Amino acid sequence: MNDWPEGWSGNDRDRYGRGSASAQPESARVMRQVRRDQGAPGQGAYGRQGPSAPPYGNGVPQQPSYVDGQGHGGGYDSDYNTGQVYGAPGGGGGYGGGPGEPGGGRGPRPAPNWRKRIKWTAIVVLTGLIVTTVATYFWADSKLNREVDLSKVIDRPEQGDGTNYLIVGSDSRAGLSSEQKKQLHTGSAAGKRTDSMMILHTGSNGDTLISLPRDSDVEIPTFVGSESGKTYKGTGRHVKLNAAYAEDGPELLVRTVEFNTGLKIDHYVEIGFAGFANIVDAVGGVEIDIPKGGMKDTKSGADFTAGKQTLNGDQALAFVRTRYALAGSDLDRTKNQQKFLNALANQVATPSTILNPFKLYPTMGAGLDSLIVDKDMGLYDLGKMFWAMKGVNGGDGTSMNMPISGSTGGNLVWDKAKVKTLVDELKNDEKVTVSGN
Repeated sequence: MNDWPEGWSGNDRDRYGRGSASAQPESARVMRQVRRDQGAPGQGAYGRQGPSAPPYGNGVPQQPSYVDGQGHGGGYDSDYNTGQVYGAPGGGGGYGGGPGEPGGGRGPRPAPNWRKRIKWTAIVVLTGLIVTTVATYFWADSKLNREVDLSKVIDRPEQGDGTNYLIVGSDSRAGLSSEQKKQLHTGSAAGKRTDSMMILHTGSNGDTLISLPRDSDVEIPTFVGSESGKTYKGTGRHVKLNAAYAEDGPELLVRTVEFNTGLKIDHYVEIGFAGFANIVDAVGGVEIDIPKGGMKDTKSGADFTAGKQTLNGDQALAFVRTRYALAGSDLDRTKNQQKFLNALANQVATPSTILNPFKLYPTMGAGLDSLIVDKDMGLYDLGKMFWAMKGVNGGDGTSMNMPISGSTGGNLVWDKAKVKTLVDELKNDEKVTVSGN
């Protein structure tokens, strides 16, 4: 009796039961699978014990059918034969169909959500800008030298409209070595004096910058000593304006300016020789157009030919200090100082400086380190002053000298009528109609 399935020969038995000596592959065979409800011969479904299978040796038990006895029909994992992955959707409830079928493989990659990416990029950039701005503010604020106490100034005028800054360029040699003093032609005089003084008024009707010649004839009023706290009675004594600063520093200078003008000073800003030169060097120099005939002054160190040229820190200091080579002496010097401040402000405010951190921070550091301001001065006030100066010197406002009527004993006498009109217009924040020398 032949125990092999119908149509199988003994040769087939030898080939499949004992191995085939032929290397030629045979046609595809269907892997027999077991229904869930029928166990293999000798077992019940799911491993339940069933009738024992006939022993192997002379024959192989007949293979059971899955449904109809012919190996056809559904059943446990019936999709295995189709090439479907086990449990694929649409192919037996698995993880994915075959290639090209719905749900097959991993599927196409979803398109990127550009709107979401742009949104998060903008948030990150904005956050970085805010953090940088806040950090820069506190860094810059910590560098301000708030040394001048305007509360020590007595008998002050009434507050007017707008804001008034007293801007001072001192000839302080503090921190300069002997070599630097020689290089900058500063000399070695003790103490401090002022080479330049300006009042900057900012308001709603335009900004005004007024240069106060250092040789202006002024009266020293009653004042309280900034260090001693002692009251010094006024005696009607007249001196040059820069002598008030030399006598008792910024507080007496403010007191003297207020007494002789009637205009209240809200903020005080001072820069010394070294600081001025450092700022110019930090921005890479400032271009100035030297007038015909050039400029040569052995006292300041100025030695310039006519025409446009870029001045470094040392040269810039010589330019703004020169007066002996000028026909108008101190009056012409104040005009050159305003001219240079205009060029410097425009150089600092260029995108190449503001947008370049390697240039911006050294410039800010050089400027802030060298400034002396009053105790109430904030970065906002300082920024407002800077932009107002830039605007005025650029033609958006009024730039002038204090009106002069003549001189006495080498001192320049102010035109009292014009000065009164000018101060009234500034107090009321009106457009300035007075012209200076």
